[in-house]
Amino acid sequence: MGQHSGPQRCLRYRRFCCGPSLRLCLLLLLTVEPASASLIRIPLRRVHTGHRTLNPLRGWGKPAATPALGAPSPGDKPTFVPLSNYMNVQYYGEIGLGTPPQNFSVVFDTGSSNLWVPSIRCHFFSLPCWLHHRFNPKASSSFQPNGTKFAIQYAAGRLAGILSEDKLTIGGIMNASVIFGEALWEPSLVFTFARFDGILGLAFPVLAVGGVRPPLDVLVDQGLLDKPVFSFYLNRDPEAADGGELVLGGSDPTHYIPPLTFVPVTIPAYWQIHMGRVKVGTGLTLCAQGCAAILDTGTSLITGPTEEIRALNTAIGGISLLVGEYLIQCETIPTLPPVSFLLGGVWFNLTAQDYVIQIVRGGFRLCFSGFQALDLPPPAGPLWILGDVFLRTYVAVFDRGNLTSGARVGLARSRFGETEPPRGGPAQAQFSGWRLG
Repeated sequence: MGQHSGPQRCLRYRRFCCGPSLRLCLLLLLTVEPASASLIRIPLRRVHTGHRTLNPLRGWGKPAATPALGAPSPGDKPTFVPLSNYMNVQYYGEIGLGTPPQNFSVVFDTGSSNLWVPSIRCHFFSLPCWLHHRFNPKASSSFQPNGTKFAIQYAAGRLAGILSEDKLTIGGIMNASVIFGEALWEPSLVFTFARFDGILGLAFPVLAVGGVRPPLDVLVDQGLLDKPVFSFYLNRDPEAADGGELVLGGSDPTHYIPPLTFVPVTIPAYWQIHMGRVKVGTGLTLCAQGCAAILDTGTSLITGPTEEIRALNTAIGGISLLVGEYLIQCETIPTLPPVSFLLGGVWFNLTAQDYVIQIVRGGFRLCFSGFQALDLPPPAGPLWILGDVFLRTYVAVFDRGNLTSGARVGLARSRFGETEPPRGGPAQAQFSGWRLG
């Protein structure tokens, strides 16, 4: 099976994909990226609601072939985009479309490659459309019609509309001509109650519908972004007003404890890497022969094969609920073992304060495991998904690479409320004063 046929076949297994067997070799590169002297920063927002996983994204249909990236354009000015928090495990920020810009809140998702927002031309009975900001082509002097139909199949519904072209404004970058989706029909309830309007995908071009250039590629193509690199810092403080930052064009070393550990992307469609092992304390080893993992900002929890997740949750005292979720007794948090992931030859450790989701409402507290079962049969699986539970603890730098070097993901411990953890092996439990809300 070729590199591009794997993602095409895997679209029917929700939005996750693997493909050919993984390369066994991992490259460990430790670097510290200097901060730019000219950074664009935007104040952030944060919303508190519940804990359930959103997982809204699936496939866009038949993907296009992955085009090669050209040489980087002049300039080196990372762009900062604000992130807000939805359901405490979903992060989103603001963009503009059209001239003058019409503002939309979008999920920045590393598991898809297209941009879409609701349209003022939506179906009368499409309830989510009437509850969110809608794009009006007549209000934009730079609008260019396209008219190609698109459709997205979701786990809880579907989305359909037409493609259009207009100017994108994001984090101070303006006048990027992008092709995006105008959603005309959104029957899924997940969009009705969502705090965001649409989705901006940050995965590879192979996942984009109809050969549409993803927004990140457009910014590089048009000389508005130096290189196809971006990073996520997700704020874990439940009392903070901000949800974190998406940095376009690089990363901000003030967000993490250097150095970055870079792990090569094995399948350039989703951000898929090789994971060496998973350890729970000192008594349980999972993914013992190595396995595939995806770093996914569109997935709230950490997911894995049912049997391994069941063993993991048993080891941390999880009580099984419906749909693969587990309840944790809150009073046991100080005694729970760390869970450690071997990536690029380095152990990345989560303490119970990292992986237990605590919800406090009206003085009553509930605690849930951040590990959820999700079985993906071959060729898509078996597969682990490292979602926001992992990415809140570790800043991730997504580097698409170029003609001379392949794509990779850099990981480093977030600076928030932390001292540098041991890097030689699975950590003993470390606790700090913060909690997940």
